[in-house]
Amino acid sequence: MARYAYKALDESGRKQKGTLEAESLEGAERMLLERDLVPMEVKALTAAAGRGVGLGRFASVKAEELILFTKQFRTLLRAGVGILRILEVLEKQTENTKLRSVLAAMGRDIRDGAGLFEAFHNHPSVFSPLYCNMIRAGEQSGSLPQVLERLTYIIEHEHKVRSDIKSALQYPIIVSLFLVVAFFVLLTFVIPKFVSIFDKVGIDLPLPTKIALNLYAFLENFWVLLLFGLVGGILALVLWFRTPTGRLLRDRFLLALPLFGKLFAKAAMSRFASIFSILQASGIPVLDTLKILSGAIGNAAVAYEFDQIGEKLSEGKGIAGPLSEARYFTPMVVNMVAIGEESGNLEEMMQEVAVHYDDEVGYATKRLSDAVGPLLTVGLAVVVGFFAAAIFLPMWDLTQMVK
Repeated sequence: MARYAYKALDESGRKQKGTLEAESLEGAERMLLERDLVPMEVKALTAAAGRGVGLGRFASVKAEELILFTKQFRTLLRAGVGILRILEVLEKQTENTKLRSVLAAMGRDIRDGAGLFEAFHNHPSVFSPLYCNMIRAGEQSGSLPQVLERLTYIIEHEHKVRSDIKSALQYPIIVSLFLVVAFFVLLTFVIPKFVSIFDKVGIDLPLPTKIALNLYAFLENFWVLLLFGLVGGILALVLWFRTPTGRLLRDRFLLALPLFGKLFAKAAMSRFASIFSILQASGIPVLDTLKILSGAIGNAAVAYEFDQIGEKLSEGKGIAGPLSEARYFTPMVVNMVAIGEESGNLEEMMQEVAVHYDDEVGYATKRLSDAVGPLLTVGLAVVVGFFAAAIFLPMWDLTQMVK
């Protein structure tokens, strides 16, 4: 623990000074925020972890850091602090080298006459199109603090959904990698030693052993070609997935996968409903909302459907009709949108849908974890059984021969 001296603003905009103990500079800032104080200056009084030093342009801004920045920005705005002063304060406080350099560049842009939206828009690696469009909506409507509060909710919501999906996929990916490694280790190191013994004796090898031996011979003779083919295939896929067609077919394939597809689809519906409701509450027109969603939904297959819906909306149709003709949108989503359009409470209906699909993502994650365990156990049993048969069947024959 180290001791820090701080200067901060309270909710009424008055300056506060004092000291506190925390494990790090970031921890001290969080403690101040929990006390409803916005840190303006925090200094270590004793040795403490310093700011990270690194190559800022190669660093990344984590969701937690973006959430903290947005909360601080909102609180300072409510306290009546000017934009340039806000950027200066937040630049000094952030430990992330990339975000610090971005805030410095934003300050220079605003001094040169750029608007707030333009300053954010110039840094797409940190601020998404959704983030920038929300800033523009708040700037135009004069309700920027409220928009920043909604942005904080969106980022926190997105972070939670992604964390849940990553948690669900982490276990099967790790176990699958271990299975592949175990397969190649047994095939290349264990099987050949036993096969050399069986060849000397001259017994007829059973089918599993012949298969394992042929696989080993193939790897031994063509491992260079296999390695280049694997690396080349991965690079080709990565480059192809960067094209619009590649992204579209990849995401359609992911949505069609058993078990995983339903999870991805429900996560997309949750994201659609939460972002749609907040954009509507911010006064952004439906057509603009769909354009923003197309770039922010994170799934090319669902984004393609938004583009189709936007074309039909431009022809004067409501959103519920085109939505019912689109793929991936469930009857519940379509019905709730139709009710919202008829009653004029589209924002509230979308909030209900978002809450529902948040729960659905949680249930789908649990079901996926419950289903993947037995499948991985079966895969492990198949690998172990194959190599057990390849080794022990000829050993049994050898025992019978000795007898």
